[in-house]
Amino acid sequence: MTANRSILHFTEAMSLVYGNFEHLSEEAAARWIAPDKPGAGGHRGRYLWTDAFGVVNFITLSKETSSPIYLTLAKQLVETVHNVLGYTRDGTTRLPRATDDEPLVGGLRIGKLASHGADGDGQYHHYLTLWMFALNRLAVATGEREYNQLAVQLAKAVHPHFVVRRDGEAVRMAWKISTDMETVLVPSEGHLDAATGFVVYRLLQRTVDDMRGPPGLLRREIADYQQLMSRGGRLQASRDPLDLGMGLWMCHFFKNEDWARALGSQSIEMARTMLDKKTGLMTRDASRRLAFREFGACLGLQCYGADEETRRGVEAVVNFWHRYLEESTDEDLRPISLVMYAAALIPGGKFSVMCLRTVGACS
Repeated sequence: MTANRSILHFTEAMSLVYGNFEHLSEEAAARWIAPDKPGAGGHRGRYLWTDAFGVVNFITLSKETSSPIYLTLAKQLVETVHNVLGYTRDGTTRLPRATDDEPLVGGLRIGKLASHGADGDGQYHHYLTLWMFALNRLAVATGEREYNQLAVQLAKAVHPHFVVRRDGEAVRMAWKISTDMETVLVPSEGHLDAATGFVVYRLLQRTVDDMRGPPGLLRREIADYQQLMSRGGRLQASRDPLDLGMGLWMCHFFKNEDWARALGSQSIEMARTMLDKKTGLMTRDASRRLAFREFGACLGLQCYGADEETRRGVEAVVNFWHRYLEESTDEDLRPISLVMYAAALIPGGKFSVMCLRTVGACS
């Protein structure tokens, strides 16, 4: 796929989620409010995972097209998310603990359509860390430290509610907590939650340091995550495409560290099996697959780096789903699939979304 065609498809996918933004003037972009329809597919049009990809995709568009308007749209999307998911579901008050001066100390809601139940609203650690990353990339792309400060604020606020301690030591993590952060809703631990925290919190601290902020702001949190991810057998290559891809994405930032080399090597081998032309994903019917999970694998592989055969497999997956995204993808999953399709299509340019390989730096 040529570069121009990739940008065209990238922009089309983003437009299907966020409306027609291509011809906005700078003045109109500064007034833009992310729509609730079509929107990111969640409560009042906002879903934290999808909108995190939305922010970083707008950053990528700004770098690919040299247009500052897309950075403005990224900022506006951040504001909309904070004004919806940083508030209670009725929109009347900020989440508990949050204030006008510290809007993210109450965390951010997932954006689930239901308020309660097995698939009800609450807070996920892996969604929150992805949002921190989006804020961090916006700070790096714009040079405006306030976005990284917000990410650090969120990082410090949610950490003690997800990390379970015994005798003062971090022993495990919870998967899901309530919107008010008072109750653990799912006590089991996400496979990559500790490692993702270890990576993202280090990126936040690095930006604090680069922007001459206070040293060691996240030292304790990073130490907790390092301890948790270092437990025997915790980091293994996953057979799930999204989990596999996000693991590779994490590894690429610190590729020369032992843990990243080990997980990355295992994951590349797993990816070869997953993308095998005779036995892998491409042998299955679209009805038995989930596009957004496969795009996660494609994204991670491109960030981490893969051999020519694996790259051809990534291209085959992305091209396959291009034909199906609008027609065959489940309506509820369409927004998340579209933003992840865009990210898999162009993983990022200078000061990028998900990986920084085009400027020769991965962290």
